[in-house]
Amino acid sequence: MTTVGGLFSEEIVTEMASSCERPIIFPLSNPTTNAECTAEQAFEWTDGKCIFAAGSPFDPVTMEDGRVFYPTQCNNMYVFPGIGLGATVCGAKTVSDRMLYVAAEALANFVTEEELAQGKVFPHISNIREVSHRVAVAVVREAAREGQATKLKEKDMDNLEDYVAKKMYDPLYVPLIEKRTIRI
Repeated sequence: MTTVGGLFSEEIVTEMASSCERPIIFPLSNPTTNAECTAEQAFEWTDGKCIFAAGSPFDPVTMEDGRVFYPTQCNNMYVFPGIGLGATVCGAKTVSDRMLYVAAEALANFVTEEELAQGKVFPHISNIREVSHRVAVAVVREAAREGQATKLKEKDMDNLEDYVAKKMYDPLYVPLIEKRTIRI
């Protein structure tokens, strides 16, 4: 992250596009005015071939030929909750590089072909709970493989998906004041 708006020039981006089939363009600086390039620039300069994610939100980009790309915001909210849940549930004392790898892999495998075709790098935010679950399961499996799952019993591994789901926080709030209907 450079926080230098416009650093990814047309010359740089088109050179990247000429050297590979799907150039990865990740202008991660915030706020949007400091982004190294915009989504519109990245998609236009690569003729829609780039893999794009940004640190700031960008509006969808409509190409001259009618294709529409939906830039995604690159954010740690997609993996950190699942990594924390997985490590906590199994009692891992450390989070290994391999646990981070399987977390990223679980996230990447959650993105649908339709989302990829739309230029998205991450799944829709409405799926965050399911993403966190899948990431947590992957982290627990890896911790068990590494011998770090200190709180896990063999029976927990038999149906790991359900075991992890039961450990997830469910943010349902009960009203503090009882609502009563008064009839006269």
